[in-house]
Amino acid sequence: MGLMAIALSLGLLIGVERGWRTREMQDGSRVAGLRTYGLIALLGAVGSMLSEGADGYLLGIFFLGLTGALTASYIQHQSKPGNDVSLTSLISALLAFSFGALVMRGYPVEASAATVVTTLLLSLKSVLHRWLWLLEKKELWAALELLIISVVVLPILPNTTMGPWQALNPYEIWWMVVLISSISFVGYFAMKIIGARKGIMLTALFAGLVSSTALTLQFSRMARDSKEATPLLAAGILFACGTMFPRVLLVAGVINPELVPHLLLPVLVMSVVVYLPALFLLYQGNKVVPNDVTPPSKPLSLASALGFGALLALILLLSSALKENVGDTGILILAAASGIADVDPINLSLSGMSRDGLMLNTAMLGIVIAAIVNSILKGAMTAVIGGKTLALQAAVPLWVAAILGGMVAVI
Repeated sequence: MGLMAIALSLGLLIGVERGWRTREMQDGSRVAGLRTYGLIALLGAVGSMLSEGADGYLLGIFFLGLTGALTASYIQHQSKPGNDVSLTSLISALLAFSFGALVMRGYPVEASAATVVTTLLLSLKSVLHRWLWLLEKKELWAALELLIISVVVLPILPNTTMGPWQALNPYEIWWMVVLISSISFVGYFAMKIIGARKGIMLTALFAGLVSSTALTLQFSRMARDSKEATPLLAAGILFACGTMFPRVLLVAGVINPELVPHLLLPVLVMSVVVYLPALFLLYQGNKVVPNDVTPPSKPLSLASALGFGALLALILLLSSALKENVGDTGILILAAASGIADVDPINLSLSGMSRDGLMLNTAMLGIVIAAIVNSILKGAMTAVIGGKTLALQAAVPLWVAAILGGMVAVI
């Protein structure tokens, strides 16, 4: 009886959502109502019990019979003038039957989870339709590209080391491409949905996940043309650049948790040195928010994903070659050079190598050096483009964070 009760409750849950949506319709003008959905799920449970000794054939007959009855009801209601019955209700009823059958087949947790997701999708009709209208072609293509690199390409790649020095694992390299692309994709839509123009701080925090370098360049140009907003723009730059430090710790920890204790103190020092001035500037800053702050022009591109994969593979090869022929010093030199472009590739590379024999302290130093070089470069960008005021408010904290982070790392 317990499983029967679960099946009935799942049907009623879907029925509540369907009944609430059509609550203003007259009786008899719906394909199914609250009680009907509960009974349909109960029918699925009963059909599943009766078909246990018939290899599921009887359950299939129940399902086909229900499909025929619901289809006939749907056609009848659609033929009446003024009725516009959605096909969604018919599909929901068939799902209610299936969930009831799943419960009796020994999958109550899975059926319950699927019912909750179904009910959520049904209730989000207006929201999903509004999002569809707001979706641009470039965003649709970006979503398809992300699905291609994650769902199509990733599963077919070999998960084994190969190449010179056995340095390359195609599956792991491409998994990192998917990881970085996903962060960029989510950050883009978060900025668009919340609205970049509603606040420089929200824009900066989300841009820190997408590209703090791009935001530093954009805000530096804005500060040059909008002196009154410079403190707030400086705070935005510091928040975006500061986001890089915990992100470095997070990514390294996912790949090799043993790196976290070694990276924690340098990352913490650099984060505090950057975030504290950002909070002060946010408090003191001018509340005039420029209206020309926009998300990145593209959520992501397959070309950039391939470029990141190639860069990561190159760094892996160079890291292994330098480790083999030069030693740890060569890895640190490569880390400094890599930090000019981006911190993520060398972070991913050294974190992976630390699992395969590279000393944890060497990996930590390389990652910190890359973060230091990247911070110095972004500080120089603000000083050159944004002017003296922005240099004092944004560049100096970045440079101080780089110096103190390096000192803590080598102690």
